[in-house]
Amino acid sequence: MNLLDRLVDTRPLRTSPAFRRLWWAGVVSALGGQFTVVAVLFQMWQLTASPVAVGAVGLVQALAMTGVGLIGGTLADALDRRTLVLTATTAQLAAVVLLALHGLTDLSSQWGLLALVALNAAGSGLGAPARRTFVPRLLPTALVRAGVALVNLSFQIALLLGPALAGVLLAQWGASACYLLDAAAFTTVLHGVARLPSMRPDGQPTRPGAQAIWRGWRFIATTPVLRGALLTDVMATVLAMPVGLFPLINEQRFGGDPRTLGLLFTAVAVGGITAGAASGTITRARKPGAVMLAAAAVWGLALATFGLATSPWAALACLAVAGAADTTSVITRAAIVQLATPDSHRGRVSAVEHIVGASGPDLGNFRAGLVAETTSAAVASCAGGLLCAAGIAWVALRNPELRRFDETTT
Repeated sequence: MNLLDRLVDTRPLRTSPAFRRLWWAGVVSALGGQFTVVAVLFQMWQLTASPVAVGAVGLVQALAMTGVGLIGGTLADALDRRTLVLTATTAQLAAVVLLALHGLTDLSSQWGLLALVALNAAGSGLGAPARRTFVPRLLPTALVRAGVALVNLSFQIALLLGPALAGVLLAQWGASACYLLDAAAFTTVLHGVARLPSMRPDGQPTRPGAQAIWRGWRFIATTPVLRGALLTDVMATVLAMPVGLFPLINEQRFGGDPRTLGLLFTAVAVGGITAGAASGTITRARKPGAVMLAAAAVWGLALATFGLATSPWAALACLAVAGAADTTSVITRAAIVQLATPDSHRGRVSAVEHIVGASGPDLGNFRAGLVAETTSAAVASCAGGLLCAAGIAWVALRNPELRRFDETTT
């Protein structure tokens, strides 16, 4: 085994041409997606100069993604998943092209912008559950965790580079340039997905509908490994998400310097990329459930310590540790969910995982703001982090199946 594979396990890229094509398309797509995220917020601020309107972007995205995501999950267990992802990606491509045209006209409005944001989010929600099932279908069981880690690493890189590049594009050519580059990225995704083999779910296809959604939720509730993995994500995001506190903490402790505020965001991404670059050790761990629980607890404790930090360097160090722990937890949880779910249920379970992952951070930031408003930023961060760590300890004690989970037994 070479040094690179000890750090980042690249075997999925070397052994599976289909996964390799999909991964490169995902890298381009993730970067393009960051362009659109920044451009939408920038354009909404230009149109309204209203923090409420800017916040409405996140609300619209969450509602569209949640509602359509549940439908996408049942469809992913009933139809060819490749076809479903192609359809969803086409809808997103149409949305970003319309966003570009909307930005170029004199008829730009906040309501039109929100409608197109909803269309883009609905396309994402429709295709996300099926897209998450691709890795376990393209790779052998022994390489699934490595594949998930590589997908996460591409997202972390996009998260670090995308906003900065989007800022340059906005300054030089405006929001429409960002949308058009995202549209070009979606064409890359369409090409990569179109070359995949057909991916119909194993077993008897599920008939889409409310009953199928209910059976998916019931399957999660009665499967300790899945129940514990998703509950861990809820606790980590809803109880401890710190991003909503960054402006307040920066103002109260570090003089409101915007450069320091930017570094708070960057520190989390740097920690995440560092963990992603060393994910080979994570993906080879014998007990991924125990790794996930430990990482989620470290995330909570690091954020509790961040709430007490009085120097910028101490705060940045805490956030870097939190970012690394979060990436470790995300990689292991995503792999556990796919490995512990039979293919016949992967669409619906992936839909729930996607909804939790998409809405949890928004709810967590809202919780942090409410607590900070009634107490202080320090209390909001410390209490949230400690509650998260305590909740993870409770899950670990009550869920031995999750602690002992090993893909070789699935």
